[in-house]
Amino acid sequence: MKKLMLLLFALFAVFMITACGSSDDNTGANENSTDDTENTNTEDADENTNEDTDKPEKLVMGFVPSQDSDTIADTVQPLADKLSEELGIPVEGKVMTNYTALVEAMGTNEVQIGFIPAFAYVLANDKHDVEVILKSERFGSGTYVAQYIVSADSGYETLADLEGAVWAYGDPTSTSGYLFPAAQIMDEFGVENPETEFFSDSFQTGGHDNSAIAVYNGEADVATTFDDVRTSLEEEYPDIMEKTKILAHTEEIPNDTISVTKELSDAFVQEIKETFLSFNDDDAMIKIMNDVYSWDAIIEAEDSEYDIVRNTYNKFGDKIKLD
Repeated sequence: MKKLMLLLFALFAVFMITACGSSDDNTGANENSTDDTENTNTEDADENTNEDTDKPEKLVMGFVPSQDSDTIADTVQPLADKLSEELGIPVEGKVMTNYTALVEAMGTNEVQIGFIPAFAYVLANDKHDVEVILKSERFGSGTYVAQYIVSADSGYETLADLEGAVWAYGDPTSTSGYLFPAAQIMDEFGVENPETEFFSDSFQTGGHDNSAIAVYNGEADVATTFDDVRTSLEEEYPDIMEKTKILAHTEEIPNDTISVTKELSDAFVQEIKETFLSFNDDDAMIKIMNDVYSWDAIIEAEDSEYDIVRNTYNKFGDKIKLD
């Protein structure tokens, strides 16, 4: 009887030990499961945080008037809205007074995306490490020329005839409006300052359209603009092609850019780039680009393409710079 009792007690003890062990194992499994879940949630949260912090709270795109400022502001709004939709953050289109103001705004990161021409890009890159990511395509080309517009009945036939004329240009940091024409005059006529040594007078107009209109209205003898700004003016000035003519052109210039500030991450810049390139398949977006700056398409660009602009800029030394 004692043996039977001892056997039953031993079996009961084994059962209790086994049950406790199982309970401890389950508890450990539950704890491990909880830890794994917490770790997974933490990793997900970190990934989400990294994704969010990879982008600024808002993007500002900067434009410089090639036409009326209010018109540009209204025209680019759908572009800003579409970019905002694609990138998932608010995007604002901001019209600056001139290229100097735009480049400086990119330098202080008040503007993150700049639609800037070649010369302004070179300055922005040199001074603020602004990076070109894309450029315009017009008439199937990634380059263009500057043109000299004169009155059709002016009697001017060659560049040499312009000596003593009144010169209208949009902005002293405009590649086609000032830099390349001025460099051409310097090279061909051996002058250091075209404004005072070749032309009798000169003035800034604030935009390519305004420069062409200055010749049309007889306020200037010659205007330098991109080729051919007059097409965008025909609706308002139907006879501009008859009343004005193109006297000459400069050498090829790399097209104007879409450039970004150094503060944006590489990953986000790539997303911006891909989004803009996708607009080539969106007729409404390309129409906006065409209405604002006569872009037919958006194509990729590299910094090295703008070396010709750097070399031209070097002719001026400190005479042309951002204030």
